[in-house]
Amino acid sequence: MLNFCGIRILLDCPLDLSSLLVFSPVPAAFDFLPSEESGNTVANGFLDSRKIEKLLDAKSLLFTEPWYKTVNNLHLWNSSFIDVVLISSLMGILGLPFLTRMKGFSAKLNVLFNCLIYITEASARLGQLMMEDLVSMHVEFSQFYGPEESNFPAWLRQEELEILPSELREIILGKDGVELGGWMPLYSAADVKDCMLKIHKLNYAEEACYNGTLVIKAFSSGTEIGSCNWILNSPKGDIAYLSGSNIISAHAMPFDYRSLQGTCALIYSDFLSFSDTQDGEDGDSNSVLTADKLLPMSSQDLAGFNHNFDENSEEKKKLVFICSCAIDCINEGGSVLIPIDRLGTVLLLLEEMTTLLEASDMKVPIYIISSVAEELLALLNIIPEWLCKQRQERLFAGEPLFAHIKLLKERKIHVVPAAHSHELLVNWQEPCIVFCPHWSLRMGPIVHLLRRWCGDPKSLLIIEGVLNLELALLPFNPIAMKVCQCLFPSGIGLQKVKPLLETLQPKTVLCPEELRPQINLSSEKSFSVLYYTEAETLKVPYRKGSSELKIATDLASQFYWKRFKKEEIDVKKLKGELLMENGRHHLVLDNDNKNSLSNMSLVHGGSPDLEKLMAALSKMGISGVIEHDTSGDARSQSLCMVHIQDPYKASIEIGATSANIPTADENEASFIYKIVDDILDGV
Repeated sequence: MLNFCGIRILLDCPLDLSSLLVFSPVPAAFDFLPSEESGNTVANGFLDSRKIEKLLDAKSLLFTEPWYKTVNNLHLWNSSFIDVVLISSLMGILGLPFLTRMKGFSAKLNVLFNCLIYITEASARLGQLMMEDLVSMHVEFSQFYGPEESNFPAWLRQEELEILPSELREIILGKDGVELGGWMPLYSAADVKDCMLKIHKLNYAEEACYNGTLVIKAFSSGTEIGSCNWILNSPKGDIAYLSGSNIISAHAMPFDYRSLQGTCALIYSDFLSFSDTQDGEDGDSNSVLTADKLLPMSSQDLAGFNHNFDENSEEKKKLVFICSCAIDCINEGGSVLIPIDRLGTVLLLLEEMTTLLEASDMKVPIYIISSVAEELLALLNIIPEWLCKQRQERLFAGEPLFAHIKLLKERKIHVVPAAHSHELLVNWQEPCIVFCPHWSLRMGPIVHLLRRWCGDPKSLLIIEGVLNLELALLPFNPIAMKVCQCLFPSGIGLQKVKPLLETLQPKTVLCPEELRPQINLSSEKSFSVLYYTEAETLKVPYRKGSSELKIATDLASQFYWKRFKKEEIDVKKLKGELLMENGRHHLVLDNDNKNSLSNMSLVHGGSPDLEKLMAALSKMGISGVIEHDTSGDARSQSLCMVHIQDPYKASIEIGATSANIPTADENEASFIYKIVDDILDGV
């Protein structure tokens, strides 16, 4: 949560999909369901589960309709306090319907503003398909288990949690045991539709203004099509939000680092790079990187990364290796199962796979199984503004942006909505290559295909992004098929964090506390570093030195400036309105009153010269005596009084910053004021 210019901003609203590992897929047969007697060791009173650690096996998983882990204590938030939501990636939108279906959030959204949620158009369209696919696959659980008897499932009760194996209990409760409130039942298709109606979609670098104060712009982060970093501009300064970013990408628009340069503050939130194990000098992911170990990286280096994708990069090598393993598997008569994680990686794998198949003259069917696959593939070919330069050049050359368009026309790949669809059953052949979504290997076509091939040592599972592979494969044990877990480069990389920050040159950098032991930024002098942590408020010092005021040309041309010689400043007296629009102050003259302004100066510069004052009073027939303050108070030494005796009694109190004219009659005060006004620089 970011409070900027009094506007409360929520940065992303994701789901923790890894938490689905505590649930079992829908059982293949009812006899696989664990019995109530074996699942409860506390009810009989003979065993104390807190003292006996239960062994983890497939029957230890939760056989129930899954709930989903959101931001901790999201249900306790007063959603009406949230003014703006910024979504930076496909994963950052998956938890959004949980927020938008809250009553307070929806009411505020409909009554006060047209739109509070900002996301790039590409991420919005792709994210909607992902959420609809998740809802579609979740239906299988609802149909199998039926409606829940209460709003509070049994597995969330303390006595049930205590008998779970420690691995599952830690996922549910978190390491500190405080994440129980993050679990919620899944939203519906109607919730997704309602959520999308509340979203404001932005093109690349398009400006959106919230409440006249905050100007919001999205720039590519390089991780995925439509993923972005945010720039927030206001009269008080600007803030950059750097989410998960990739310097190198073979499909997405490169990381636009130039747009993040020179901001007042930069929020570094690239948690993807924390898992990078290639940054240590000896390959040790536990080693602490200090400034002297970091490799220098100039802006030219970054520009080189952004301009061209290196064909010999690590990502390219991994793609070739994975596809060669798949070809070897097919040669042995086995099938290849590829769960979809990052869309860009799947598209690159599909291109590389078909290239190798054509080179080896092998005719192997490729299936893509997903309820949204057909619409998804069509969409990926019509959003060129978020693609890399090489892909955009294909558009201008009249070529498809991705190879799957040609493959679909040639019927080398088959797109089907479900594993039981008629088209798939008619065209099914083995060996084959199958792409399908996995959601932590717990729902959808992946479950049925894993059960079919898990005992086949000739088949191959290629999976990316699962943190606990052993727990993910637990329901399918014993596993005989080959498993290839690939981790593609993600995040900036720890070695490049400090050089990147030196290139961006913000005044203040806000880093997660987890980054402190990884990289030593304490010696950095070009910017200050603050560390933020969960559930703690971090105040950022105001660093902008000046504000800007927009004045219309016709108004500025009418100005007659008054120069104060001693202070060397120019001043103009105006009567009008100071407005805020598009993140800038605007000066608007009050046309009704601009001609009726009094000629009397309301503000003066400097102190009156006493000799000139006494001469002016004498000229008007007024006699007076000067009295200086003789007290020892340093504050009063600059104070003097002019006592007027004739033709009426009055006084002029002259201080360091002001003058006061007390009299018994208002007309007398006005008369003396005009005399003082004549000898001062008035505005």
